[in-house]
Amino acid sequence: MCGTHTELIARYTMPDKTSPPSLSIIIPVLNESATIVHALDALQDCRRRGVELIVVDGGSTDRTRELAAAQADLLVSAPSGRGCQMNAGAVTAQGKVLLFLHADTELPPTALQRIHEAIAKGAIWGRFDVRISGRHPGLWLVGFMMNWRSRFSGIATGDQGIFVTRDAFHQVGGFPDIPLMEDIVFSDRLRAIARPACIGDKVHTSGRRWEKHGLLNTIVMMWRLRLRFHYGADPQELAREYGYAPRRD
Repeated sequence: MCGTHTELIARYTMPDKTSPPSLSIIIPVLNESATIVHALDALQDCRRRGVELIVVDGGSTDRTRELAAAQADLLVSAPSGRGCQMNAGAVTAQGKVLLFLHADTELPPTALQRIHEAIAKGAIWGRFDVRISGRHPGLWLVGFMMNWRSRFSGIATGDQGIFVTRDAFHQVGGFPDIPLMEDIVFSDRLRAIARPACIGDKVHTSGRRWEKHGLLNTIVMMWRLRLRFHYGADPQELAREYGYAPRRD
């Protein structure tokens, strides 16, 4: 797991937290000032119920860190890249279960209960079904296909809100330090241990990438990148094609 130049910026404590949390939510961010306040507002009830909320910044140049500081229990700085950032959050997390959430993904109201039920039944990891929000009428079909493919394959994507026990996270070595497909590799490692708990309650995630680049174009691009990754293409090259900026350490 990467960890170079990871910095704990600050830890903030809710007044009613008197014992270690059973769940930590880890959110990797990079220049999310337009969405971070809404994202963290939606998680404040979880905090009041004892969940630890960790934001891991990958070198934002906007007001993301400033805006996140007042609404998170922990603010961490790490090299950019979701895999590296999520690993940095996991290192500092106190929860027995880790939930990795994108900044543009919103949990259903039943999320904590469903995770608790899954873990109580013996699951060591899992994910939610996803609903993609946006104006394009075809986004519901994209979400449907993502959910179907995940149930069939046992592979989850970051948009689906992956949760995992701390022990299982460390057993598979965390996320790979690659700029793209880190969620695919991570869930594939976990799948080798156990099938995921597939929770039917839906997280809502933004369809902004599909709407910006076109539904069909985005689907074709993502499948092409996955196929090339499967056959050994350099993740750095794939990330550039996907539109990710070079890493900032």
